[in-house]
Amino acid sequence: MATALVTGGTSGIGAAFARALSLRGYDIVLVARDEQRLAEMAAELEREGASPVETISADLAVRADIDRVAERIESTERPIDFLVNNAGFGIHGSLLERDVSIHERALTVMCLAVLVLGGAAGRAMTARQKGTILNVSSVAGTIATGDYSAVKAWTTAYTESLAVELRHTNVQVSAVLPGWVRTEFHDRAGIRTRSIPDVLWLDADALVEECLRDVARGAVLSVPSARFKVLLFLTRHLPRRVIRWVSGRISSSRDTKVEAR
Repeated sequence: MATALVTGGTSGIGAAFARALSLRGYDIVLVARDEQRLAEMAAELEREGASPVETISADLAVRADIDRVAERIESTERPIDFLVNNAGFGIHGSLLERDVSIHERALTVMCLAVLVLGGAAGRAMTARQKGTILNVSSVAGTIATGDYSAVKAWTTAYTESLAVELRHTNVQVSAVLPGWVRTEFHDRAGIRTRSIPDVLWLDADALVEECLRDVARGAVLSVPSARFKVLLFLTRHLPRRVIRWVSGRISSSRDTKVEAR
């Protein structure tokens, strides 16, 4: 049986990936901080017919925990065939704050952990000449809404760079760039969403299904839904001064509360 490891797999997009990959016959390894939510998600997947789900309680803001997950990824006893680097949280605050702890945490969880886990998967999968590495990025990485945009811009660039490095192997490297998705993500980050039109919201399960189809055909970048493909085209081709103006309008409509998920 093939095995998939999903970080941040107890809610939102991560949980949707866990469900979808389980239905495709993968054994599932879930990684998250909250042991109770891990147990609940594992039980849900098993009720739906999954093989016993392996859970790893880890805080990917802690280097020792990152290394522990990396060791699991490189284990030869039960190899990981599909890695989903999904763990993350919303960041909404000034870049001028003296206390940069939330930004430090964000860079560790959404950049350093992705780098270390992606490297571990790349080594292990290259040795076996098969596997898939999927990083969850965002269309936010193409605009300028604070540190979250910077983090996701890095994720996309990292994914493309890793894909280039592994181009002569049988390892597929992809990133998914979702737009606004109906999950608990924004509520937990304290980000207001009332001004976002309903047409721009995506369903997590539909997003994941489209992404997995893109990955299966070898796409390095997956942008679910036609509307976000159009928006991505615009953010990449409009003058950057226009993108900065739009980014300012988006940022000004939000609260300043920051909370990790």
